[in-house]
Amino acid sequence: MPTELRSPPPKALAEPRAAEAIALERVSRTYTDRRGARVRALEDVSLHAAPGELLAVVGPSGCGKTTLLELICRLQAPDRGNVRGEPAALMPQRDLLLPWLDALDNAALALRIAGVPRAHARERAAALFAQLGLDGFERASPDELSGGMRQRVAFLRTLLSGKRVLCLDEPLSALDAITRADMQEWLAAALEREGSQIGRRTVALVTHDVEEAIMLADRVAVLSPRPGRVIAEVDVQIARPRARTHADVLALREHVLELLGRGRTREGDRA
Repeated sequence: MPTELRSPPPKALAEPRAAEAIALERVSRTYTDRRGARVRALEDVSLHAAPGELLAVVGPSGCGKTTLLELICRLQAPDRGNVRGEPAALMPQRDLLLPWLDALDNAALALRIAGVPRAHARERAAALFAQLGLDGFERASPDELSGGMRQRVAFLRTLLSGKRVLCLDEPLSALDAITRADMQEWLAAALEREGSQIGRRTVALVTHDVEEAIMLADRVAVLSPRPGRVIAEVDVQIARPRARTHADVLALREHVLELLGRGRTREGDRA
């Protein structure tokens, strides 16, 4: 199988790495939920990504994946441990398009917040609409766009933030199965195309879909049930573009699913 499984000792500090775009060292995070209960989201997580790497994070529901992205984006601070790396932009699960703005103004929103004049911001966004399959929909309102098109606008808004690190939180989870498969191929192509033009950005992708992680990522980190711990990291050494029916993709999917199953068993024994 064209993979490499790495399971670093959980209590050992990782070796310093040069030019890391994302670096979490022994990070733990507990928060208070809306009912006032204390929730241990993450415990002793060390995770790194090199510039230009696409890192996927998979794990069961509630294991702290979104908290992990918010730590990378500095939207939360860890209770213990260190978070280092480049500034990051977050694309949340919902597209959060503003209904009173057209598609072009929604895509240009990050530029407007940064102080770019509206006309210039729209011009920069419009230059990318055709590349992202949105040509002709610049003046459409969000409710006139399909789910896949709304996600493309949200992705373009994230790209135009100018950050070299992108954090994508279940970006395709709201789509039907057929649209989701199409969007996975589109997202992989969009990242490759942009990388060939300005240099590949570093991406941290959170997903419940193991196949999606394998189709898109250079490496997959597997988290345990809450509190989330990194129980394995798997290098995806499969040439792009990847076919979901390829034997290596299917074998790796089964391997990661097995790791997730082992993680549930370990946490059950620990409880």
